[in-house]
Amino acid sequence: MNKGILVVVSGFSGAGKGTLMKRLLEKYDNYALSISVTTRSPREGEQDGREYFFRSREEFEEWIEADRLIEYAEYVGNYYGTPKDYVQEQLKAGKDVILEIEIQGALKVKEKLPDTLLLFVSPPSAQELKRRLETRGTEAPELIQNRLRRAGEEAKGILGYDYLLINDDLETCTDVMHRVIQSEHYRMQRSREFAERIVEELKEL
Repeated sequence: MNKGILVVVSGFSGAGKGTLMKRLLEKYDNYALSISVTTRSPREGEQDGREYFFRSREEFEEWIEADRLIEYAEYVGNYYGTPKDYVQEQLKAGKDVILEIEIQGALKVKEKLPDTLLLFVSPPSAQELKRRLETRGTEAPELIQNRLRRAGEEAKGILGYDYLLINDDLETCTDVMHRVIQSEHYRMQRSREFAERIVEELKEL
């Protein structure tokens, strides 16, 4: 069985990352969405091991000490991180594992695990990003402006990604994402073991 690929998906708030990954998992069966571990309390309806692994701050810091996290960050007083064991189990089972994390965390993962594939999701224009944030109708104008300012800061990190996906049409973008990830399985650096073996086998013929 081929080992899966670790894929990190980032993007501006309002770019449609969550919808895109949900559609990817509905449409294709070779993906697993990584479950993060957090110290925040479960919200109504959330279950441990489904939305998140919920742990105490003390437990989380023990995980940090034991190097059980691929990456972690503290946000609004709570820790969030990617559990190493869960990801490695899924990869060994042949699943391509998708992580949804912000740019700073994504670049940390790439530094730690260079084979990680980094995908950045963007709407077709800044104006479209603003329109999407406004039409959600869930946030005050000042919060939307904060999100747009943050997007301006985040945009500086895009060039560190392997691929940029324009989410203009959900189905098209889902299929492009799938093709990009699957093509990575055939990149020479991932297929080196096979290439070296066939070279040796040919020498014996």
